[in-house]
Amino acid sequence: MSVADRIRRKRIMHEAEGYLELIYAWGDGLELSAPLRDRLAQRTLDALDRLPTSANQQIRILQLRGQALRTMERYTDAIGPLTDAAEAEPEDIATYLSLGWCYKRTGRLDAAIAALQAGLEIDPTVSILHYNLACYWSLALNKERALEFLSQALSMDPAYRHMIDGESDFDPIRNDPGFQALTTIIV
Repeated sequence: MSVADRIRRKRIMHEAEGYLELIYAWGDGLELSAPLRDRLAQRTLDALDRLPTSANQQIRILQLRGQALRTMERYTDAIGPLTDAAEAEPEDIATYLSLGWCYKRTGRLDAAIAALQAGLEIDPTVSILHYNLACYWSLALNKERALEFLSQALSMDPAYRHMIDGESDFDPIRNDPGFQALTTIIV
């Protein structure tokens, strides 16, 4: 591959990543409209479609494609590229988180839980995995597992305590005495 081709590929990858970064930059307290969000995500997909297939960038392309589709709320479509990315690079925790997100929103809690469990096998110190597993187990009506993972998440990062009141995933167990005891502990 020529130097010019490598530079072109790199620019296209930066372009695709840049559109997603613009979307995520709006996530911190600002609301990006769905049509604008979807246009930016589609531009990510369009940029990726311009890339020739290359084994050394294939994993990153799959990750970006999955993230763009997830961002567009096309969760079912995102599962394929994210699954392929997880198989190709099984050490990437972010891919497992994204897979869990997509599976949850397609009504496949069992697969969402399995994806996050796979992430925990790689790195059990990632607190967001514990927090999200608490949410998913709550939705699956398994109070014991939900409380176990929520307790672990809170011990790893007490900042999650501020998210609990607004987290509808905990509604199935919110009135449980164990949940109330865990979430009312003063830190």
